[in-house]
Amino acid sequence: MRGTLVQVGEQLLVDCPMAGLSRLLSQACPDAWRSPAADFTADVEVVVQPDSTPFAGRGWEPLSRGAIRRDGAVVLRNACASGFDLRIRPEPDRLLVEARWRPPTQERLAALVLRPRFHLLARAALVQYPALWWAGCHGRVPLHAAALTVGNTVALLAGPGGIGTSTLLFGAVTAGEHACADNLVACGGRDVYGLVEPVRVAGSGGRRMAHGRVERPLPGRVEMLRPATLVVLRRNSGARPVVRPLDPQQAAQSLAAGTYMAGELRRYWSFAATLALGTGRGPVHPPVTEVAHTIARHVPACELVLGDRPSEGLAELLRLGAPDPQQDPQEATP
Repeated sequence: MRGTLVQVGEQLLVDCPMAGLSRLLSQACPDAWRSPAADFTADVEVVVQPDSTPFAGRGWEPLSRGAIRRDGAVVLRNACASGFDLRIRPEPDRLLVEARWRPPTQERLAALVLRPRFHLLARAALVQYPALWWAGCHGRVPLHAAALTVGNTVALLAGPGGIGTSTLLFGAVTAGEHACADNLVACGGRDVYGLVEPVRVAGSGGRRMAHGRVERPLPGRVEMLRPATLVVLRRNSGARPVVRPLDPQQAAQSLAAGTYMAGELRRYWSFAATLALGTGRGPVHPPVTEVAHTIARHVPACELVLGDRPSEGLAELLRLGAPDPQQDPQEATP
């Protein structure tokens, strides 16, 4: 395959001559790949090489276990436990990533036995983390959140994994709303750019993944949205949902904490720090907390407390759960 897509605001080009891996990458970004136009200019170019020899390392400086650097380039061996070695070189106006499939025995066996795990790690190493890091070099940080339209407004949904964000989002977009991502975005403080990947929800009819979930294409996808409200999700055993205003400090804390707790980003922090140290580009530690506070200062925030199994859509939850404006917010607690 040779395809392009917009990933967290960056123009990504992937060149992969390996048929099996090409299918995997196509499924990683369903309905988003395009053939490159003659005048296409990539921000991030990923070239998968059908070569199992190691990248040359003579004269390179050891950076850490599994990483070496030289002249502003970094080689990562078995990047993100994916089985791929990556040679990453920032240039003035693009990021060049060369990849070779060279798995240690453990990763080779895991790729055969634990296929969903391998799919997620290969996607992260090849089409997600490089784009997220390059976006970070341009002032956008990763957030575990989802931006979507809700009627005539745009909401940024935040909360730890497993709360129900994907289920609410998928119900909204299948009803005609638009979203820029399932649960990973990049943001510099106002505009939110989506990471292209399938949505993972409970049910059937899609590629089977861990935790009893399946993958489906995300309908109504858009590249960018500007949130007008921040909705922090929480779940308890109450019988009905509740919506109440949330202090900006608490909202920012929830958004930042949910990002650091996210399993999808567990390997990203080391990936980003290693590249920052090895290349001299980008922040060693992305300013997640600072950006979360910027968002919370610019838009009103509320907390949506879900019951055991909410059946309402997001718009209905926000409307039905809203407390009476004359009522003390503390009295709206179930």
